[in-house]
Amino acid sequence: MPERRTVALVTLGCARNEVDSEELAGRLEADGWELVEDAEAADVAVVNTCGFVEAAKKDSVDALLEANDLKGHGRTQAVVAVGCMAERYGKDLAEALPEADGVLGFDDYADISDRLQTILNGGIHASHTPRDRRKLLPISPAERQDAGAEVALPGHAPVDLPDGLAPASGPRAPLRRRLGTNPVASVKLASGCDRRCSFCAIPSFRGSFISRRPSDVLGETRWLAEQGVKEVMLVSENNTSYGKDLGDIRLLETLLPELAAVEGIERVRVSYLQPAEMRPGLIDVLTGTDKVVPYFDLSFQHSAPAVLRSMRRFGDTDRFLDLLSTIRDKAPQAGVRSNFIVGFPGESEADLAELERFLTGARLDAIGVFGYSDEEGTEAATYEHKLDEDVVAERLARVSRLAEELVSQRADERVGESVHVLVESIDDEDGAVGRGEHQAPETDGQVLLTSSEGLSVGRIVEAKVIGTQGVDLVAEPLGCSEEADR
Repeated sequence: MPERRTVALVTLGCARNEVDSEELAGRLEADGWELVEDAEAADVAVVNTCGFVEAAKKDSVDALLEANDLKGHGRTQAVVAVGCMAERYGKDLAEALPEADGVLGFDDYADISDRLQTILNGGIHASHTPRDRRKLLPISPAERQDAGAEVALPGHAPVDLPDGLAPASGPRAPLRRRLGTNPVASVKLASGCDRRCSFCAIPSFRGSFISRRPSDVLGETRWLAEQGVKEVMLVSENNTSYGKDLGDIRLLETLLPELAAVEGIERVRVSYLQPAEMRPGLIDVLTGTDKVVPYFDLSFQHSAPAVLRSMRRFGDTDRFLDLLSTIRDKAPQAGVRSNFIVGFPGESEADLAELERFLTGARLDAIGVFGYSDEEGTEAATYEHKLDEDVVAERLARVSRLAEELVSQRADERVGESVHVLVESIDDEDGAVGRGEHQAPETDGQVLLTSSEGLSVGRIVEAKVIGTQGVDLVAEPLGCSEEADR
């Protein structure tokens, strides 16, 4: 009888990392590993790290050190780093963090079982030398699909896999194993990014943009529906570019109705949209397709033209407000969220005032505000006219206060509206909690239902908003929607 091998996956960062962790889980389970929830109950703790900004990197290091502390006190024998920080820094991370028994890059994912077994046996797998992954695919998007078969693309495993490799969950099972029972799951639409924002290092370690084929996205969505998922969220570094390497930049407009028609799926949500790439046809599909929620996760970053040009981005306050007006003319209750950077090199008081003008007029449901800091390997890190740290901190506090006030006002505007709430949890302490169509998981607010009678996790209930708690809504259930009863 084979020796029992246990592994726990600890995931940090964004929804894309969550998809990658579930692919790793599928590969490991298919090779006989037993997946456990707690790192202290595992032979190997695998930490899927985030390498986006300094705070995220610190969280990843802390998680690795915390897992390392388990060694010698329980079952845990090895701690392994994977994910963006491991890919971005490779052997440099391994040297700086000897507490990690292994640092595995994306190229190791296909052989993750062998890599972990080697480390568990006391062997050493040499960490990779970091490289610019944008150079692994052709410059021309049209030539990338064939070349992509030779490049490691986490979360892109095909759905039709040989017997014995895919989890035994049906004929369309992908190389993925769910690590929770939440009725919401993310689906990788693409990987990488062709944009060259001056503050962002992600393309260097995630690579150039490459789409998954629609058949794989559909097949994975059908499999998730079989697992009880009610809402799928499409994730990538830039969903508005989907299909450009497949010969059809409007492919997302075609795919969304097909995903919405998958039996068992009640909601399709699209994240990570670029304002400069929004098309009238895409807005029409997002606001007018049954089960596709009118939700717009728009990456504005700023609204002052001079700052946006320094960021190598496009637009301005009035163009952005016109875009939001177009969306709300078609779907008045549409949800909109965005992130912003303050204190960017060269940002003037007038630029900051322009951003505040945009925020005040935008009526956003959720706002993330970050203070600028140099990110190694980016163009902005070489810029002159850097602001003092105390100036950046002051501006961050100032805009954050404004953002908190504005999102609370936006929540107040929704009092009296009817919302369709996907119930995500029910317990004695918090009651029934879920999300409306205008709220994405983790990043946005929630709906606190005044009663849980007759409700269950995964059901969709119509409710009337009767109050707010900051960004969260308080709503009274009116009865389960027809969609939930099908």
